[in-house]
Amino acid sequence: SYNMSSGKSSLVDGEINDNENVSDLEKNKMMSAGDSEEVRLENNIQLNRNGDDTTKTIKLYKRRWFIVLLFGSYSLCNSFQWIQYGIINNIFMRFYGVESFTIDWMSMIYMLTYIPFIFPVTWLLDKKGLRIIALVATAMNCAGTWIKVTSVRPDLFAVTMLGQFCCSLAQVFILGMPSKIASVWFGSEEVSTACSIGVFGNQLGIAIGFLVPPILVPNVEDMDQLAYHISIMFYITAGVATLLFLLVVIVFQERPELPPTQAQATARCIPPEQYSYTASILRLLRNKPFLLLILTYGLNVGCFYAVGTLLNRMIIEHYPGEELNAGRIGLTIVIAGMVGSLICGIWLDRTKTYKQTTLAVYLMSFVGMLVYAFTLSLGHLWVVFLTAGALGFFMTGYLPLGFEFGVELTYPECEGTSSGLLNCSAQVFGIIFTICQGKIIDNYGTLAGNIFLCVFLFIGSVLTGVKQVFTPPLYLIDLLRSLISQELPSPGCL
Repeated sequence: SYNMSSGKSSLVDGEINDNENVSDLEKNKMMSAGDSEEVRLENNIQLNRNGDDTTKTIKLYKRRWFIVLLFGSYSLCNSFQWIQYGIINNIFMRFYGVESFTIDWMSMIYMLTYIPFIFPVTWLLDKKGLRIIALVATAMNCAGTWIKVTSVRPDLFAVTMLGQFCCSLAQVFILGMPSKIASVWFGSEEVSTACSIGVFGNQLGIAIGFLVPPILVPNVEDMDQLAYHISIMFYITAGVATLLFLLVVIVFQERPELPPTQAQATARCIPPEQYSYTASILRLLRNKPFLLLILTYGLNVGCFYAVGTLLNRMIIEHYPGEELNAGRIGLTIVIAGMVGSLICGIWLDRTKTYKQTTLAVYLMSFVGMLVYAFTLSLGHLWVVFLTAGALGFFMTGYLPLGFEFGVELTYPECEGTSSGLLNCSAQVFGIIFTICQGKIIDNYGTLAGNIFLCVFLFIGSVLTGVKQVFTPPLYLIDLLRSLISQELPSPGCL
């Protein structure tokens, strides 16, 4: 029997029933062998297609968990460096003798680099696959960390900026991969969870980036001692980046030998010449629900980027000398968001309620930002920790929601293309919001700057509600999935 709500063939007493395509019913065998999943799923389906019979096998491999964890690890290493300058903004200002806005650009360069490079990188992901992209990402990240090791002198700010640029370029090769890895390696019931784990690594890196730099680089007066502390931080980062690069070279695999789902098996049989990256982009840009998602995703994640970049300035203004607690507040935001991401991923895998969950999380992000804005100046750090945690739970928890909803709305387009467009929107709004909020804070204070973000989160909430009108019911998307997945591969394509 066909399950219209999940878009997958259902197993009933070990049999697969499909009156139109299956000519002979066979029992599925539950096997355990090699590095396959403890339960190996084999669907042997005899079907008539142009008069030919073919057998299709899908299989889940244990190594898929290692692949996604390795990806999460090098994503962590890269995202750590996004915020390592901004969270101790005042210390790097004094060491390099530059303005606060200049240090802000050490974070914003991650956003700026992404915008022009995302489209060629997404094309490479489609044409060359996961392994090449992973190798380039870890190589660029490793090179950037070692360049920064050589920049620990007050007159070498340009060198440290070059190193940060290399790391920001590596990020372009990283951000679009979670949904691609999830679809290539994981079963249909695990996709959202796997995507959340991939995003989880990025968020954990940001969390460590908030926590560790204030510990490793204390605000000491002696410049030689300060240079020593900065070099220690840079050497540790370079060592980790080098290890991860070597691991990717040795063990990162392009794809499993057998596909994890019927849809992936079908995708493998599409000749490369039949796929046009430009045509895919144009189809996505004609998709009204996805265009609204691009806008609302950019508004939400852009606000998160602005809050993260300017957090040190906001905390120091109301709590002077609390660089360490500024980092801990940033850690609280991201850890709460990681919990939110995992809960949302598991919830989506079980319920598939993308539209309702997205709207609820967006509204709570707006409420959380509003509460944070009005409690920041009360003079009680414990209140800031609570409100920042609530804000992070929903605002950062929205990240995997946007990715997975984008994949649902754009199926069967490439996951890397849809996630690339979402991230591009987030980078554009991140730069705009960071610059504008920074100027507002300088002239009118933190409350006005945070209200500025609240306005755009409210607009995003309204647009997310409007998106529900344009988005087709998910059972129609599931029907499309079923029709495509039934176009099974021809003999020999596996």
